[in-house]
Amino acid sequence: MKNLNPQGVWENFYRLTQIPRPSGKKKEISEFLANYGRSLGLETIVDEIGNVIIRKPAYPGYENHPGVILQGHMDMVPQKNSDVSFDFEKDAIRAYVEDNKEWVTADGTTLGADNGIGVATAMAILADKNVVHPPLEAFFTVDEETGMYGAFALKGGLLQGKYLLNLDSETEGELYVGCAGGVDTTATFDFQPVAVEEGDIAYKICLTGCKGGHSGCDIHLQRANAIKLLFRFLKEAVANYEARLACVEGGSLRNAIPREACAVVTIPAEGKEDFLELVDSYEDLFIKEYDGVEDNLHLSAEEVVCPQTEMPEDVQDFLIHAITLCPHGVYRMIPEMPDIVETSNNLAMIQIQEGKVICYCLTRSSVESRKEELKQVIHSAFALAGADVQFSGSYPGWKPNFKSQLLATTKEVYQKEFGKDPRVVTIHAGLECGIIGRNYPGMEMISFGPTIEHPHSPDERVNIATVQKLYDYVIAILKAL
Repeated sequence: MKNLNPQGVWENFYRLTQIPRPSGKKKEISEFLANYGRSLGLETIVDEIGNVIIRKPAYPGYENHPGVILQGHMDMVPQKNSDVSFDFEKDAIRAYVEDNKEWVTADGTTLGADNGIGVATAMAILADKNVVHPPLEAFFTVDEETGMYGAFALKGGLLQGKYLLNLDSETEGELYVGCAGGVDTTATFDFQPVAVEEGDIAYKICLTGCKGGHSGCDIHLQRANAIKLLFRFLKEAVANYEARLACVEGGSLRNAIPREACAVVTIPAEGKEDFLELVDSYEDLFIKEYDGVEDNLHLSAEEVVCPQTEMPEDVQDFLIHAITLCPHGVYRMIPEMPDIVETSNNLAMIQIQEGKVICYCLTRSSVESRKEELKQVIHSAFALAGADVQFSGSYPGWKPNFKSQLLATTKEVYQKEFGKDPRVVTIHAGLECGIIGRNYPGMEMISFGPTIEHPHSPDERVNIATVQKLYDYVIAILKAL
């Protein structure tokens, strides 16, 4: 990988893969980037939360040009296949070049090209003394993936540039000028466990093999939500096969479509054969329904040691009804841009703790009132079931400015460099631009990047040729500004 071009970008990206940097583990990666800036002799600032700003003086003759900010986030989404042994807190990403020489991916885990390639590109430009540019700042944020905490913590007056290039988009040839806002929902069911009926047996039911993916960029692809499918099965098993729910868990991140979900259920021993037939029939049903979308979907049943306790029947039923009612997927498309999602919800996680079942959602919309509408739909689904519902982490969308001078320049440069016009779009995902813009009104921003497929999943990969195009494009933009 270190022999790929542009060499500076790939060498830096390799260094990033060697540093464990899941969201929340920020100290080591923040120190690494700060030390990198200082090693280049550049002014380096680390703020209270761990964001890093590195300032590079203008190329001779460009001192009076408006400053430019290269912006990206340090953290990555930690996702792995269930059969892969990997500790995101300790292990280096095992990245490699695919046999076709067109893509870089990782061995059974997320790659971290989101947003490692953007960070590595900014690092390479900071080190390259031949790049022609105005006064330059590289701004690297912490914990973007779990709540954009770095961007929220940024203080006004710290950044000096007029133009911001966010390098955190994932389709080469597209310029993003707006994004969705979002809000988190946490619904909690409290319960006192009850004893399992004497003579019952237990099975662990798992829905695995779904593709998952980014809950913004991939939400329109109609991929299976493992939690929704598992509860669809549970509703039938409880209603007609005397199953009782003892334990359930699914999903791992708010911004990743759930790929796996498992539950432990108890059933009367004499109903074993019928229950296993139900598992097989639902697996066949799901495979048929998701033919052409999910290639490895699997519903399995494994007999396990019977637990001593399970959920009370009323709480179990209310939970199943709430999950069944809770919307997942696209809620509304943008009327003026019918191929772009306006509003969606990701039913992201379910966890059982001591006397509690907790459900998590991430709702996105580029229209604040629609975000509020869907938020209330989700509230109703869980509140009617008796859950305590709390909202948190709300962040604004980024409103497009089609008259931006930065947009005009980046479109012109793209056409000149690559012989075609870029596609100007908004993205149904959270970008830090909206949050940064709130503290820096008047700052012109645009987002672009290389082609990255399946971010937030173990299938994540980045197209090698588009990384070279990204680097060339950024350099050309800096010279034009």
